[in-house]
Amino acid sequence: MKDRVKGKDYMHISVIIPALNEEAHIERAILSASDADEVIVVDGGSNDATVSITEKLGAKVIISKKGRGVQQDAGAKEAKGDALLFLHADTMLPEGWKESVAQIFTDGNIVGGAFLLGINSDNPLLKFINRIANIRAKYLGLIYGDQAILVKKDKFFSIGGFRGLPIMEDVDLIRRLRRHGTVKLLKEKVLTSQRRWYKKGLISTTLKNWFYLFLYYIGVSPERIYRLYYKRP
Repeated sequence: MKDRVKGKDYMHISVIIPALNEEAHIERAILSASDADEVIVVDGGSNDATVSITEKLGAKVIISKKGRGVQQDAGAKEAKGDALLFLHADTMLPEGWKESVAQIFTDGNIVGGAFLLGINSDNPLLKFINRIANIRAKYLGLIYGDQAILVKKDKFFSIGGFRGLPIMEDVDLIRRLRRHGTVKLLKEKVLTSQRRWYKKGLISTTLKNWFYLFLYYIGVSPERIYRLYYKRP
């Protein structure tokens, strides 16, 4: 969104934020991405002030069907950047993020990446969960969407994007990306809200996430996992 002098090797970066009733968080997310060449908020049918806040801040608004994978795919189709960065609406990018992203893509073998995770909480248990999440990302390569996934746009479309998956769209994308090149974990941390851990309980949320991830890796379809997660037939 900020104007910069652009040379021939300049990498245009589009930040795509899927949102649904995110009036409490969307402003901070957009402002953290202000160095982007464009910020696209893909709204899934909010009935609060999400869209009006987005428009006030000068970000582009796209209306889409509800569903993070569907919304992110819709945003990618409208993006003009050479690289796409998918940012959750309750997450903020670190200072200097754009330079870090542009730098990793100077390596032609790198097709995507993500940041380390920072959870916005002083709770000792959440701090421990945060450390485990980053160990998981560093040593097991398990990257989630709350780490702000980034990918070269041409590679994103060549592998089919998020495929409109209802759940596990982030893990699925990273898994497919790795077949085509290196996925780089940046040293900087995004800062994400603690809300989802408190909504359903710290331990319960963590254990359920691990369980559903296990189901995915043994071959259970994302559609089936979605029904289990949301207790639907």
